[in-house]
Amino acid sequence: ARKAIEFHEQALIISREVGDLSGEGYALASLGNAYAAVGDARKAIEFHEQALIISREVGNRRAGGYALGGLGNAYDSLGDARKAIEFQEQALVIYREIGDRRGEGKALGNLGNAYDSLGDARKAIEFHEQALVIDREIGDRRGEGADLGNLGNAYYLLGDARKAIEFHEQALVID
Repeated sequence: ARKAIEFHEQALIISREVGDLSGEGYALASLGNAYAAVGDARKAIEFHEQALIISREVGNRRAGGYALGGLGNAYDSLGDARKAIEFQEQALVIYREIGDRRGEGKALGNLGNAYDSLGDARKAIEFHEQALVIDREIGDRRGEGADLGNLGNAYYLLGDARKAIEFHEQALVID
């Protein structure tokens, strides 16, 4: 992830040098994800906030949804599930409005994770089931595997170990 940060920093510099605002926004969002991957949620938030501003300036709604999702994930990792839910809900609205099914599936899964963090397993299961339907429809096997694993986690939280094991076994088949 440290190497990824270096590459995204270079992309950011180049985008700024050539005046490519969209490229700058994507580089900022990618930096946000890279910092999230190394566990620096605060830095991730900074970059996603900048990416969100640019996405609005250039009118790129998909990039805005991406930045909102990144913000939601970062706040979830900081333990602020309520704020995470707010951002994921905004991302979900955008993805649905622009017809981005992959983005919609990711936002639904992220909402499930945030409700999991809140300890609301039933609500988490609802969102993970919706994400699973979409990921199967669009053929996103990686997303499907994540959804199944997340369903397993939610059922475990609910106290249903048998169902948790079932979902984790299905996820293993995909991975």
